[in-house]
Amino acid sequence: MIKQINHIGIAVSSLENHIPFYRDILGLTALGTEEVPEHKVKVAMFQVGEVKIELLEPTSGESPIAKFIEKKGEGIHHIAYETDGIIKEIEGFQGKEIRMIDETPRDGAHGTKIAFIHPKSSGKVLTEICQSTH
Repeated sequence: MIKQINHIGIAVSSLENHIPFYRDILGLTALGTEEVPEHKVKVAMFQVGEVKIELLEPTSGESPIAKFIEKKGEGIHHIAYETDGIIKEIEGFQGKEIRMIDETPRDGAHGTKIAFIHPKSSGKVLTEICQSTH
């Protein structure tokens, strides 16, 4: 069952250039940065109420984030919804003929398991389902 919005992912060319806005101007609580080599990104996470803002900087030209920025520019990349049962969610979506990018969960940033729904099945919005592993 989907519990809440976990985070909004924002593609940026440089964390260094964007972190000050979220930390110093908006005054959001910085939760740290992390490199996720398997996704070719470096992320910075900020807390705002019950939701997080995730800045995603590509670490390679082969990164999906680099390709997104090249095609669409910096900006909102995805919305992530939190669940306690990611495998059950994926199976439920597939049973409703929802097209999945990830048919099995994979490791995400900050100790999560993640799976993406293809934007063609979600009104052109890249949608992530995530489950905390701690």
